Amino acid sequence: MSAQSRRDRVTAASVRARKGAEPLVCLTAYDAPTASLLDPHCDVLLVGDSLGMVVHGLPSTVGVTTEMMILHGQAVMRGARQALVVVDLAFGTYEAGPAQAFETAARVLRETGAGAVKIESGAYAGETVRYLSERGVPVMAHVGLRPQASLVTGGFRAKGRDEAERAAVLEEARAADEAGAFAIVVEGVDARLAEEVTKAVAAPTIGIGASAACDGQILVVPDMLGLFEWTPKFVRRYADLRADIEDAARRYAEDVRARRFPSDAETYRLRRPAGE
Repeated sequence: MSAQSRRDRVTAASVRARKGAEPLVCLTAYDAPTASLLDPHCDVLLVGDSLGMVVHGLPSTVGVTTEMMILHGQAVMRGARQALVVVDLAFGTYEAGPAQAFETAARVLRETGAGAVKIESGAYAGETVRYLSERGVPVMAHVGLRPQASLVTGGFRAKGRDEAERAAVLEEARAADEAGAFAIVVEGVDARLAEEVTKAVAAPTIGIGASAACDGQILVVPDMLGLFEWTPKFVRRYADLRADIEDAARRYAEDVRARRFPSDAETYRLRRPAGE
């Protein structure tokens, strides 16, 4: 069913059922108005911990907290009506073990109303995915380039460049799949490895910098919209909002300096809802 004709909210189960079918359309979202604009066109809206970098200006995702994820998750849920909203679990809030992960995930789902959580899936994650899934928490896994591990991997670099890394990515994907992940994000791997992972698991794969071999794609919205001077090589810019915002700010400044503004009463009438 197309995004335009869909009425019911997408669920984790319906995402998992899309394996090998129509590609899944996924984007990140961090606020209510953006979520409302993206929602009619997406199957999944991910409240990614990338918000630490693209919204809060942090150098990595490591400084993101559960409170930040909940605040943005609540905002996205206010704007989204159809897409499945998935919220990242923040660094340090699930890695200690399944019980810690469940406590964090339960709080995130309870306080946001989102439909699922996402965790970055190191070798340890299979047990955690199973523990959460068995207790009613839908889990999206994440393999390949894992931003939360950037401090030990030497930054944001592609994964699977040698056979040991390729084997590790495949092992992590299989473990998450067998443990019950409803979908798996595959980030920063070449097309051959992305295809291998996609064929090796029953859950749909969602690529980011992982070629068209996956069952769906996701992009960080500020990258897609051209809000930054630099974006990853794999990102296609569908807009150039950085230039538009700069131009709007320039024209606004010119109006302020020239005192070109309506009266307060006219401004008030313009902002009131129609019919009032």
